Amino acid sequence: MSNGDDEAADADEAAETETDAEGAAETDADTEETADTEEAADADEAADTEETALSADTLASRLDDAENTLEAAETEATLDEVEEALGAIEADLEAADLPEPDEEEEDAEDPHEELADRLADLRDQLEDKRGPYVEDVVELVEGASTTVADTRWTEDGRPEVVDAVGTYLAATSDHLDADLSTTSEDLETLAADLDRAAEALEGSTLHPDDDAEAIAELLATAETLADDLEAAEEWSDLTVREQLYAEGFFDVLESENRKDFPAEWNAIKIYEQGGEVEPILHALDTFDSDFMEENALDALWRLGPDAEAAFDEMHQRAQKRNKMPVKILGKIGDERACETLHEFIEGDGDPALQKITLRALGEIGSEESTQPVANRLAADNDEVRSVAARALGLLGDTRAIDPLADVLDADEADEVRASAAWALNQIGTERALDVVSEYADDRAYLVQAEAEKAV
Repeated sequence: MSNGDDEAADADEAAETETDAEGAAETDADTEETADTEEAADADEAADTEETALSADTLASRLDDAENTLEAAETEATLDEVEEALGAIEADLEAADLPEPDEEEEDAEDPHEELADRLADLRDQLEDKRGPYVEDVVELVEGASTTVADTRWTEDGRPEVVDAVGTYLAATSDHLDADLSTTSEDLETLAADLDRAAEALEGSTLHPDDDAEAIAELLATAETLADDLEAAEEWSDLTVREQLYAEGFFDVLESENRKDFPAEWNAIKIYEQGGEVEPILHALDTFDSDFMEENALDALWRLGPDAEAAFDEMHQRAQKRNKMPVKILGKIGDERACETLHEFIEGDGDPALQKITLRALGEIGSEESTQPVANRLAADNDEVRSVAARALGLLGDTRAIDPLADVLDADEADEVRASAAWALNQIGTERALDVVSEYADDRAYLVQAEAEKAV
């Protein structure tokens, strides 16, 4: 059985426990508040640090440090460090929130733009300070090999190339302590010798730091080779007339016509008279003159079927819808041109081209052209319809009789009707002539004339 003293002791103990709990809670709260304060302080310090790192002055100072290191750099390793530093500065510059220039101030400076320009300038200086490398020499030598092999050299330029390559290989042999010299005058062999030199350079142990002077000498020697090849006379350095003289184009001229002007024109006329197509084609590809091109094409047109050797060239030119090559294809008469020419008469395109193409198809005379040509009897242009009718007459295909009869009966243009009558006479079968003969009393004199021929 408890007494009053026990109860009082219990009450005191409970109060003390409650006080302790409250004190612990206060301590925890103080601790948490302290932690929050410290965390906020750390965040503020980090923000201040980042802001300091990305300020214009700080970035400029870092560029100063990079510039000083670059100026003192003597090894590729140091240059690599500078490049890494510039990369970090560039990344920070992109992330930096720098102040914008005052638009109201006329000469206001943009800190971001100034720093970017300076960064770019340091990158250029870095590249200028690197090397030279063996790889740079190899690139020049490989390029020289390609030039020697792929260029058409003149008779004067060829020995210049031989001397330039020989001199280079001898000098490089001395630098690499290897036998790369040559006595060959064959250009393919010389190109292979240069490839061999490039392989020797690639296999060398020259280091850009330890052997900078040797590499610089090799680079200068390769640059001299490139300059010598550039100076050597190649075919494209000659004028057109010089090229033709070198190829003997003018050898056909005799003393009495050599002085006639222009000599190229006289040469083409002589080649035409002899039926020689190849020299005319060569002149056509060589001349940079509308006048001479016109004369060369005229010569091929006059040669007609004898210009068969010009088919491929004319077919290629005709695909650009050039009119004169189309006319020449008609004179040559090769059916291989028909498929291409059929495309030129589809729709209502250039009437002049359509008329020339229709005549060419008529001259070629392939029955495969009958339907495409007959389709042009419905063209909007009177002249195109007229030429289409005459082309059908040249083709001579009896399948054209009915469409020509329709034109003769219904076309509103007498010239077109007369062409249809002429075409029927050209076809010349009994049925075709019967159709024409019915128009002996036609209102148009030209149609009457064709009808009288049929009778």
